[in-house]
Amino acid sequence: MTIRPRRSVLYMPGSNARALEKAKSLAADALILDLEDAVAPQVKEAARTQVCAAVKAGGYGAREVVIRVNGLDTPWGAGDLAGAAAAAPAAVLVPKVGSGADIRRVTEALAQAGAPERTRLWAMIETPLAIINIGGIAAAAGEPGARLGCFVMGTNDLVKETRADLSKDRRPALYWLSAAITAARAHGLDALDGVYNDFKDLEGFRRECLDGRALGFDGKTLIHPDQIAVANEVFAPPETEVAWARRIIAAFDQPGSERKGVISVDGRMVEIMHAEMARRTVAIADAIAGKDKVS
Repeated sequence: MTIRPRRSVLYMPGSNARALEKAKSLAADALILDLEDAVAPQVKEAARTQVCAAVKAGGYGAREVVIRVNGLDTPWGAGDLAGAAAAAPAAVLVPKVGSGADIRRVTEALAQAGAPERTRLWAMIETPLAIINIGGIAAAAGEPGARLGCFVMGTNDLVKETRADLSKDRRPALYWLSAAITAARAHGLDALDGVYNDFKDLEGFRRECLDGRALGFDGKTLIHPDQIAVANEVFAPPETEVAWARRIIAAFDQPGSERKGVISVDGRMVEIMHAEMARRTVAIADAIAGKDKVS
């Protein structure tokens, strides 16, 4: 599986042509070209045409481009999915997922629409039902023909549906966030933290990024370009961590060490699981360096 940095994942309104063009110069790891929440009903079809044309035209460099479609049960969902399949983005982000059956339904629809195998499926986790069924949703990643690759937390919708109050801190959201992370990791998925609404409050945003990283998220979804630099910084592995990871890998690669479960590195006992973690850390760091060169 290709390891990609997803430190900063920026929502861009699909109806805004200037925003779609500007996205080509931003330092975000990934872009979500939105046909759902950010687009008014009367312009949804025009936005679909515009977004699909932009994806086909390319020009986004190393940035991962994702299309968020409207739900299949809406008047625009089927058309969005067909258009996205033809445009062949890196992934299609599906809103309001509530069960593994929803994942299977969209996976089948993408295949029938002719989406290439490389187009993955991302799932919005934004309803109480999704949290209740989170294990079954994640397990769909292991089924034949599966495309599911990433969870995206929709914390604003979860707040609305549960009536939770996150104005002071995210303690009321800890169950949702931890449940999604645990299910994602159990089935080999990435997971992205929800948005921070006050884009002018960069200190508050940094605190929430640090909180998200501590919980285990791979990155954060963003609503404004000004948030990109902080997310990239917080979710990148620190240089000291990368250097230590490289020493662990080098030690386990020494003749005679590859079959050992535990070795000593710089006077510290290191297990084989630490070598696996180290390889991922280095892979992410190398991917970031490669992306930055291309972008």
